[in-house]
Amino acid sequence: MLTIVGGGGFRVPLVHQALLAARDRVDVSDVVLLDTDPRRLAVMTDVLAQAGPSGGPRVRATTEPEEALTGADVVFAAVRVGGTAGRTRDERDAMAEGLLGQETVGPGGLAYALRTVPVVDALAEQIAEHAPAAWTITFTNPASIVTEAMRDRLGDRVVGICDTPIALVRNALRALGLDPRGFDTGEVAVDYAGLNHLGWLRGLHCDGTDLLPGLLADDAALAGIEEARLMGADWLRALRAIPNEYVYYYDFAREAVAALAAAPHTRGEYLAEQQETFYAAASARPGEAHALWRAALAEREATYMATERESADAGQRGAEDLGGGYHEVAVDLMAALLGGEEHRMILDVANDAGGGTPVVPGLPTDAVVEVPVLASAAGVRPLPTRTGLDPVMTARLQAVKAAERLTIEAARTESVTTAWRALAAHPLVDSVAVARRLAERALGGR
Repeated sequence: MLTIVGGGGFRVPLVHQALLAARDRVDVSDVVLLDTDPRRLAVMTDVLAQAGPSGGPRVRATTEPEEALTGADVVFAAVRVGGTAGRTRDERDAMAEGLLGQETVGPGGLAYALRTVPVVDALAEQIAEHAPAAWTITFTNPASIVTEAMRDRLGDRVVGICDTPIALVRNALRALGLDPRGFDTGEVAVDYAGLNHLGWLRGLHCDGTDLLPGLLADDAALAGIEEARLMGADWLRALRAIPNEYVYYYDFAREAVAALAAAPHTRGEYLAEQQETFYAAASARPGEAHALWRAALAEREATYMATERESADAGQRGAEDLGGGYHEVAVDLMAALLGGEEHRMILDVANDAGGGTPVVPGLPTDAVVEVPVLASAAGVRPLPTRTGLDPVMTARLQAVKAAERLTIEAARTESVTTAWRALAAHPLVDSVAVARRLAERALGGR
């Protein structure tokens, strides 16, 4: 049985589609949608009922955690505490101080975490009580913070996922003319390390050769990679790495802030309006729920990071970059944990290579990092890497991880002072005075 916490969320049908496509790999008899919003649950139930051929798992919906969690083998946690209204407030509060207004990176991400950590703490307790043997796969943002918080109660049985790193690896392999799934099959060894939405691809090893330097030297090949279009081939060559696309917010912070400030609305405002339009229409016309969802999804995906791409003159987002593939990552992980498959993936796990050795040097072994792993019925094990991070990258990770850990402490203690320290420690907050105002608003308004 699979339980989806946040089961009324817009992306739930993507998970359902991935499950249908993997019926021969993952035996899921029941999907339980858990949400606090009955209207959204009703809409998603209609969407899934119209989604495709019969023969898939049974779907039921509930607002009761005990009912949803009891008997679960896997729990997908995809919650947005505060909804799109909370996201918009986080964005606008940061922008009012001249800082980056983004839901996962910088002050917006920390504000989001301050109200999310208590909720996922409670969820972890409920999972431990009602489904102690379940695997928890969390999509909840900000992923590094949420996964680390939930580990305090669930340990290694909670794993954070994001589709961005594996999409980067696959696009890099495609640009080299290789099988984009070459990492998963073991044909290519990947050196990728960082935190969620802050990581770098540092090596692509095949038959004893690192192919990344050749890719970085090839302008034509780099033109097919979103991150190169966004940040520029020269900058990638200077780094000797390909950054995760979210690193744009760190490396081009001034340009990102200016572009977002000039936009007529924030991403949160756009999604709030779009989602309310969709849910209202689907509630009024339940027989058209799936068609309405498909149209809304296409628009949503096509506009992802549109402001940033326009600012960087990066052109249109390529078809290979679309699709919100975290649902496929989640199903591959389920197939490994429950179905006996083995998958090489990039996931958010503890920084522990065994024997007290960190996977990412410079960070504590109990910190959550985003690194290549081997997932199987035995669990999730970090893979060794050959190419380390340079000192500048390590220093940034250390600063952001310190801010993340202070944020968890502040959320649990409701301490404005600790939240102030967390925000002041983050590289994208340039003033202690601003950090204090943001901390007071974040904790006062959650």
